[in-house]
Amino acid sequence: MAEALRKNAPAETPLYREAPNNIEAEQALLGAILVNNDAYYRVSDFLKPSHFYEPLHRKIFEVAGELIRMGKMASPVTIKTFLPTDGKIGDLTVPHYLARIAAEAVTVINASDYGRAIYDLATRRALITVGEDMVNIAYDAPVDMSPSEQIEDAERRLFELAETGRYDGGFESFGDAVRTAIDMAAAAYQRDGHLSGIATGLRDLDNRMGGLQASDLIVLAGRPGMGKTSLATNIAFNIAEAYVPAQQADGSFKAANGGVIGFFSLEMSSEQLATRIISEQAEVPSSKIRRGDLTEADFEKLVACTQTLQKIPLYIDQTGGISIAQLAARARRLKRQRGLDVIVIDYIQLMQGSSAKASQNRVQEITEITTGLKALAKELGVPIIALSQLSRQVESRDDKRPQLSDLRESGSIEQDADVVIFVYREEYYLKNKEPKFGTEEYVKWENEMNEARGKAEVIIAKQRHGPTGTVSLAFHGEFTRFSDLAEEHHLPERFE
Repeated sequence: MAEALRKNAPAETPLYREAPNNIEAEQALLGAILVNNDAYYRVSDFLKPSHFYEPLHRKIFEVAGELIRMGKMASPVTIKTFLPTDGKIGDLTVPHYLARIAAEAVTVINASDYGRAIYDLATRRALITVGEDMVNIAYDAPVDMSPSEQIEDAERRLFELAETGRYDGGFESFGDAVRTAIDMAAAAYQRDGHLSGIATGLRDLDNRMGGLQASDLIVLAGRPGMGKTSLATNIAFNIAEAYVPAQQADGSFKAANGGVIGFFSLEMSSEQLATRIISEQAEVPSSKIRRGDLTEADFEKLVACTQTLQKIPLYIDQTGGISIAQLAARARRLKRQRGLDVIVIDYIQLMQGSSAKASQNRVQEITEITTGLKALAKELGVPIIALSQLSRQVESRDDKRPQLSDLRESGSIEQDADVVIFVYREEYYLKNKEPKFGTEEYVKWENEMNEARGKAEVIIAKQRHGPTGTVSLAFHGEFTRFSDLAEEHHLPERFE
């Protein structure tokens, strides 16, 4: 039977297919590096030792790279002591092999072309691995992995491959981590305002947080009416408006300033959100925009504002009840197609979990959502601002300032978040307590009201890499807009 199948099989079908590789290109590049160490810097920004197919070539590239970065010379003589001496490549010993590839070296000019060929072949091998795993898992049909989960897993691995050239996280040497940390500090030193993260456009908040840090989950919480969505839209607009793209070595674009925003609006439609942002920026009350109750000056303001808004990289997804898996897939897609620097989600309690088990228990579902959001922030390397509701127990206290224990439905929000921010406006609560006019209480209330009017507190209740505390902001209620408070020494001179 087997023989019959073999006879009927097409003659050209190979029984064994070797993974894509080009040993000659690897030899040519390594030879160029060993002859002229400058060739290393032509490929070091995208080529890693793991991209080489031949294990010995991986080791040669790794050792050469370490020597060159330390300011030492990498040549067949200096490198051979760090390689296994007893190994043989065909008839040649390792030292002879090094001398041979150096003798047959290509010019430094061709180094980046050879490097790119090696990188592309490594990416193909990684694609084959992902594809084989997809096929094998689909055939096995494991009970604990539904088809939708397999799609989500395959999409995540393909995204990682497209972004980084490898699909497995694996271990990273501490030296690489230190270099990344120093690069981040250097970038912060050179950037306006000396921020390590993305500036929110609110001075005091940036000073306290150092901007929005990559891969952080930032939970922005508050009771209804406090202005959570307003603060989120203010920050989103400020970042998108400040966006300045910078071209990278590989031709892609990265934000030199500001960033591209992905706004998941589960509560409001994109039209409602746009009206809000227009109102905030044009300083025309949204109620007037909705009713069409506009003066000619108001309309001119709106037209000028709309022209600015049409150019900013702010993308809105208005799907209600979106699941964490759908959100992750759409965020990955946006990052690949348009770029993505910050994600805003309004708000966590309107999201759904993906697994059937979690949907039976709300606390488990919220836990799955917050864990998924933190994992997504790390995977995409972007900050995620997730809005959250607070429980009603705030209302029963005399001091209505929120605390971490007020976060609704799950302690996991508090645990998974890198930063927890509460929005609190004393004015909102005082307005509802107005005593009878002319009484002693009224005078006291009026003084308190004048003190609280137009002010908001942003309470940083948790921050993994910075201080906690309260930041005061100005709040313009009719435009639902937050801005910096004027500093005392910038106020006009007052005469008593």
